[in-house]
Amino acid sequence: MNSELTILRPTDAPPATVSIRDILTIFFRQRRVILVCFFGVLLAGLFYSLFSARYQAHMRVLVRRSRMDPVVTASPEQSLLLQQEFISEEQLNSEAELLRDQEMIRSVVTSLGLARSPGWAQWLWPGTEGQRTEAAVRRAATKLNVTPIRKTNLIEVSYSAAGAEQASAFLQTLGRAYLDRHQRVRRPSGQFQFFDQQVNESRASLTRAEYRMLDFMRGQGVVSASLERDSTLQKLSEAENNNRQTQVALTETARKVRSLETRLKTIPDRITTSTRLSGNPELMARMKSRLLELQLKRSELLTKFEPGYRLVQEVDQQIKEAKDSISAEQQAPILEQTTDQNPDYAWARAEMLKSQVELDALMAHAQATGVEVAGYRDMARFLGEHAIVQDDLVREMKSAEGAYLLYVTSERRPASQTHWTRAGS
Repeated sequence: MNSELTILRPTDAPPATVSIRDILTIFFRQRRVILVCFFGVLLAGLFYSLFSARYQAHMRVLVRRSRMDPVVTASPEQSLLLQQEFISEEQLNSEAELLRDQEMIRSVVTSLGLARSPGWAQWLWPGTEGQRTEAAVRRAATKLNVTPIRKTNLIEVSYSAAGAEQASAFLQTLGRAYLDRHQRVRRPSGQFQFFDQQVNESRASLTRAEYRMLDFMRGQGVVSASLERDSTLQKLSEAENNNRQTQVALTETARKVRSLETRLKTIPDRITTSTRLSGNPELMARMKSRLLELQLKRSELLTKFEPGYRLVQEVDQQIKEAKDSISAEQQAPILEQTTDQNPDYAWARAEMLKSQVELDALMAHAQATGVEVAGYRDMARFLGEHAIVQDDLVREMKSAEGAYLLYVTSERRPASQTHWTRAGS
């Protein structure tokens, strides 16, 4: 039995396409599942929008009139224009409309990047950048509530958002944009250029004053001439007081030296401690022995010659002289005295030497203190002159700094006196 295997190749057929009927067929087959998913997503979105946490930030804007410059006239008496603090309802509504301005809200949205925040609308309809920005502006305008408070000069501004930081940041940015808008609208034309020019000139003046001060300090070698002058004057006063005390001590010491010299002339250098009267036995023995020899010689001569003989008379004369000498020696005994150094003289001389040494030291100290006083006096005069110059430079620098800060403040201050504060969130 013969069998044959036949292979049939499919011919080229057109590709399958999905038609609307096929989609509807799938929808009708799974209509319950699709309807359940649709209503589930819808209910979840409604539940989230109704019961999710919402944060609301509040801000109050105080509106008052700006300061009016007095009118300069040629008359000697100028009329003072009294400023009215009353704010009309039209002015308050104008400020409220300015806060609701679409252009200002657009700048806030662009600054905070609210157009780039993800949302379910962007998933369904992405759109272009401009379309997303406009949609964000419309959403922000609906969340922004601006209400003037009756019988006051306050405007209540509130904004609700999903986050507290976003709501607070929106009102803060809106307040800054509001003040910037006032600055552009209310400031006269050319005032910004004038203040900018004055700021640049005052900054240049301040810089020149600071450089002059630095050059003066570096050139003269002083940091604060006034403080250094006061310190030098204090040292000068101390040095002069020391010099006066040295002069007084010098005068006292010189007078003491002269007094001691006068006293030393009247005080003996030695005093007698003991006195004794005594004879000279050896001299008396020699004199008596001589007398005896003369008497023996006369006796021998009388054995040979007469008493009137010349040799006998000469011996008699010698015997008489010897007796007179012995008698005179017996009537005038020897006086023995013992002396010692006078303690008063020694003390006065020691004090005089000590005072002379002190006098030399005081003279040297007085000379040194005189040089010190002269140096401090010259330094005080030098610093006093430089203190005057430095004070002038400091006043010039402070004046330039005050002018610079004044123009900077005037440049940054808005023309209107509108204040805003964030009350709470």
